[in-house]
Amino acid sequence: MGLFVNPDCSAFKAAVASEIYIDKTSLIKHTNQMLGTLQAFVCNSRPRRFGKSVTADMLTAYYSKGADASELFQGLAISQIPGFTKHLNKYDVLHFDIQWCFKECGKAEATVPYITKIVLNELRQLYGKIVPDDVQKISGALSAINAATGNKFVIVIDEWDVFIRDESHNTKVQEQYIDFLRNLFKGSEPAKYVALAYLTGILPIKKVKTQSALNNFDEYTMLDASFFAPYTGFTENEVKTLCSRYHADFTAVKRWYDGYLLDDYHIYNPKAVVNAMLRGRLQSYWSQTGTYQTIKTLIDMNFAGLRTAIIDMLAGNSVAVNTNFFQNDMISFASKDDILTALIHLGYLSYDINEHTASIPNEEIRQEFAGAISSNNWSELHAFEIESTQLLNAVLDGETAVVANSIAKLHDEYASSIRYNDENSLSSVLTIAFLSTMQYYFKPIREFPTGRGFADFVYLPKPRYKENYPALIVELKWNQSAKTALDQIKERNYTQTLEQYTGNMLLVGINYDKKSKKHTCCIEQIKK
Repeated sequence: MGLFVNPDCSAFKAAVASEIYIDKTSLIKHTNQMLGTLQAFVCNSRPRRFGKSVTADMLTAYYSKGADASELFQGLAISQIPGFTKHLNKYDVLHFDIQWCFKECGKAEATVPYITKIVLNELRQLYGKIVPDDVQKISGALSAINAATGNKFVIVIDEWDVFIRDESHNTKVQEQYIDFLRNLFKGSEPAKYVALAYLTGILPIKKVKTQSALNNFDEYTMLDASFFAPYTGFTENEVKTLCSRYHADFTAVKRWYDGYLLDDYHIYNPKAVVNAMLRGRLQSYWSQTGTYQTIKTLIDMNFAGLRTAIIDMLAGNSVAVNTNFFQNDMISFASKDDILTALIHLGYLSYDINEHTASIPNEEIRQEFAGAISSNNWSELHAFEIESTQLLNAVLDGETAVVANSIAKLHDEYASSIRYNDENSLSSVLTIAFLSTMQYYFKPIREFPTGRGFADFVYLPKPRYKENYPALIVELKWNQSAKTALDQIKERNYTQTLEQYTGNMLLVGINYDKKSKKHTCCIEQIKK
């Protein structure tokens, strides 16, 4: 049992002993199927606070010869799978956290030599003269051991991308690290001594410099997690169970921490959900483990359409994004799409793989964006906020003509002439028009199931504003009338479902006439 070679299971044991532990050991069933195959090289990236290290510790505890984990895994999901003990603590495991090693060394350029020295010493303690004295690289030692004994290794690297993210301008360190990875994983020889290589970090594999080093890895990311999706964060059923256990309002928890859709799974931020359960308070926990300086730097970049896209998403819309050209680093940005893709990997945006769109996932991240933008004095946002505040006040005061004129003005300014006569365009304009609701209301809910149908938009007031701000039920019509929209809200009894969430309600019907290009509005108040 060593520091990096054949660690024990103490790290994973601490996770299992925690008050809240969600069993993700079924993941091991998939890695067991990968052992010794062409799929044995895995890079599974996800944002901070999404359980990367716990997963790395779990795999180490299961495979490492230095751990006696049979009792630890008893009762967990993997123990119910046939053949559970076949690979249990049967492999020499190399496990190191690049970020920890970086901090321990104090210098980036000393990290690879530091890891190499410790691993070689520990391998020599295990295998003696099998590792020749003149071997100076980990890859050479593993190859020699495999040739002499036939043993294969499981290699687990946590925070693999630290130098790609935090030393993005240090080309010397990156080249040194890339060479280290190339020697360890690239070519036919590593295929002989690697039973499983599992890399985890925030960013996917760098497309240019490390492509030749790691192009044999299968990647699972926030863009496409595949079968890793339910292991990337907490699933909806897992969160429902926690809400029942801690007597928390699941609907409110969902509003705060849901929003990441991976392979048809609704994925929740694990760290935030745990904090919310243990502290009994729904709020943003994001900034407690990282600053939003990164997001400020990214969204301040002057790429065409970037700020408009951010404002659009703040208002509750999704925006199209092309993720194909992002270079998987924090320096090679060439367009707004690169910025949006980086924000997806960092967890600040969610991604719809079917629609190829990005959006702000939940209230927690919405607050982070609002905080990052507030000190930047965006003129675009300031202009929208002024008009939006005037519109919201007009809605609350029942001034239908002012509301209709405000939406018409924004429709003219915001929607392109190509998409002006488009119902989706009007929906986007409406969310932008109500941008100022962000202070008082949660993110608008589209197609909210109410009564015998679906309301186009529902704005629910935040708890501290519930007494002074009514819920807004907004129905859009196209070439009909605003009164028709209002009648539909009442006929289908949309307000019935909302009674459990709010007090007073305002019913808002909005119509756009394609021929006259006239907008009309009807507003009616429903008191509880």
